[in-house]
Amino acid sequence: MQEPAAEARYPLEPSPEEMRSIGEAALAFVVRFIQDLPSAPAVDFDGVEEVVAAIRRPPGDEGRAFQDVLDLVGQGAAQAFNTTGPGYLAFIPGGGLYAAAVADFLACSVNRFVNIWSPAPAFAQVEWTVIRWLCDLFGLPPGSGGVLTSGGSMANFSAIVTARRTLLGEEFLDGTLYYSDQAHASVPKAAVLAGFSQRNLRVVPTTSDLALDVEALAELVQKDRADGRRPFMVIASAGTTNTGKVDPLGDVADVARAEGLWLHADGAYGGFFQLTGEGRELLGGIEQADSITLDPHKGMFLPYGTGSLLVRERRLLREAHMLGAEYLQDLAPEGEIPNFSDYSPELSRDFRGLRVWLPLMLHGVGAFRDALQEKLDLTRMLYEGLRRSPGFELPWPPDLTVVPFRYQPRTGDPETFNRRLLEEINGSRRVFLSSTMIDGRFVIRACIVSFRTHRDRIEEALDIIRGAAATLDE
Repeated sequence: MQEPAAEARYPLEPSPEEMRSIGEAALAFVVRFIQDLPSAPAVDFDGVEEVVAAIRRPPGDEGRAFQDVLDLVGQGAAQAFNTTGPGYLAFIPGGGLYAAAVADFLACSVNRFVNIWSPAPAFAQVEWTVIRWLCDLFGLPPGSGGVLTSGGSMANFSAIVTARRTLLGEEFLDGTLYYSDQAHASVPKAAVLAGFSQRNLRVVPTTSDLALDVEALAELVQKDRADGRRPFMVIASAGTTNTGKVDPLGDVADVARAEGLWLHADGAYGGFFQLTGEGRELLGGIEQADSITLDPHKGMFLPYGTGSLLVRERRLLREAHMLGAEYLQDLAPEGEIPNFSDYSPELSRDFRGLRVWLPLMLHGVGAFRDALQEKLDLTRMLYEGLRRSPGFELPWPPDLTVVPFRYQPRTGDPETFNRRLLEEINGSRRVFLSSTMIDGRFVIRACIVSFRTHRDRIEEALDIIRGAAATLDE
């Protein structure tokens, strides 16, 4: 008599009960993690070597219990900059928005392909709805469009490629592009990756307030044209990383228009302050840009890996990136919904749009506007608090939410003192700040963008900063 066949086992396809068990454990971890953020250190590397060593071990042939793996994830999250916490004021803080995490869980679970519209029309429309909302936010015309990217670096790269193809054509090595000495490092990097040598790059000086010098820009353009080169692009900052300064966008637009330059506005950090009344006023002129970089993983508090590029004439972005592929001939051509693969270097990528669209639909635009306005208010509070404290130097009042400062000690080398001051501040582990170099001087900077940072943490930061300075300056 024949034995009954053993039931097939497919470990990559857990049962409903197993899925529920894994999901409940993961959710419990996330809830505890977020609940503990107010008391968690702003930075913690105690014992990181052991955690790294444990994760360094390769996977075995047999699987491990989910709780064991989750414990390693938790340890890795703890031994790091706490970028999702209220005390993280370094660099440009990221997000950690719970609704976006849920969106990513859903997007990864259904795993639909959205970079061509026909395989998942509704989800491709989600991304197009997000892009159209962004274009409308900045007053771009109906023919505008764009694409969601991995971040500002890729957006700046595609903007340069589009401007290069549109204004220079195939022979472009006599073209020159312009940006200030405060522009983000991704700008020259993108230009080099787009095929330009250092000889093509022009660093425009800044004025005393660290904004792009418009007169110097015009002079550089005219000199290059007289020397037989082809100026084609200027990149203005809508919020620099160093100090949060916004370049005079309207004046730069006037030069760009007069000289036939492509104007790109790098609003990766500062662009979403357009949602607020004072931000919109400060960013006046950005609506004249030919392209705009935005990072929702900054100003919309979304997960890292969420950037975007908007272009005034959508067709130019498509012409710069579209190359056909015969194996895609069965898929529908572009219709009312774009094929986003024609607007980007990427064909395969994740469904980024859901992590933008779902939080907007769930919370409403007003929640984001209010959070950004709170950050502007907290920045003024920090700036005024330090400005009124003896010994502190604040040469550049904040445009947005970066507060750069130094302390002038009564004795000793100021550079050494301020480096020690930063270490002392961060040693509190309640706040974490970063530094930069401006005009050859070491400068401490605080950047307030996290939606979890509120008045209580900024009051505490002021106490910590003042106390550290007083202790070191005794």
